[in-house]
Amino acid sequence: MTDKLTVSVLGTGIMGAAMARNLVRAGHEVRAWNRTRAKAEPLAAEGAFVADSPAEAVRDADAVLTMLYDGPATLDVMRAAAPALRAGVAWVQSTTAGVEGITELAALAREHGLVFYDAPMLGTRQPAEAGQLTVLAAGPAEGRPVVTPVFDAVGARTVWTGEDGAAGSATRLKLVANSWVLAVTNAAGEVLALAKALGVEPERFFEVIDGGPLDMGYLRAKTGLVLEGGLSPAQFAVGTAAKDARLIVAAGERHGARLDVAEAGARRFERAASLGHGDEDMAAAYFASFGEEGPHE
Repeated sequence: MTDKLTVSVLGTGIMGAAMARNLVRAGHEVRAWNRTRAKAEPLAAEGAFVADSPAEAVRDADAVLTMLYDGPATLDVMRAAAPALRAGVAWVQSTTAGVEGITELAALAREHGLVFYDAPMLGTRQPAEAGQLTVLAAGPAEGRPVVTPVFDAVGARTVWTGEDGAAGSATRLKLVANSWVLAVTNAAGEVLALAKALGVEPERFFEVIDGGPLDMGYLRAKTGLVLEGGLSPAQFAVGTAAKDARLIVAAGERHGARLDVAEAGARRFERAASLGHGDEDMAAAYFASFGEEGPHE
């Protein structure tokens, strides 16, 4: 086993809590913090230290892992942690913060002498809990002996995209991957909504595509959550999907690509959230097709 590290996990929501647990199971000392402390408390029973503040969480850390809602939230938390951070600590930044957000976070890292790794994760609740995430990482080669044990604890594989974390190459790849995931999720909801509206049993649709090039496991998984009432607890929440969709649209606009499907998808997620489904799995975008009255029986 690798040498034990002290890893601070800032943000223990759906993904962060699972990652913290796997770091504990891998033998590392974990110091966890969450804005709502109650979400971090269960980690204490599994061997993590639950801190009262970001500064307390990062004290004496070898690596800091941030898995927060967005870039601005991460900036605020890391600024609060800064007084307790020593120069040279590895910062594994896994929040989906967008291209501009990564630039701001990398600047904060330089200001405090931190070794910055742009390291978003591909995967949702189940792979996070199983330690089977795909880590997309960019950062200096000389610091990788510290961060590799962290990545090995939370992921099944690591895909290195470059040595300059500030360039955001890992985040760019994450946005591209997420654009596909969110588009398929919305398409899965719409096919169920249209079937409902037209009086077509979903099973007939699945019979038609079964085993062919149009069939896919992800389609089956997301439609299953709607049909079988498995939207809570969320694998990946509607509200977070809406935020990521907006980051994707903004990145496209900034670099000259008009993303009509992503823009429409963002509106669907936002509409589903406004209807009360924001904390449910993103497959609940299905309900955006019907409004407040819900699907007609």
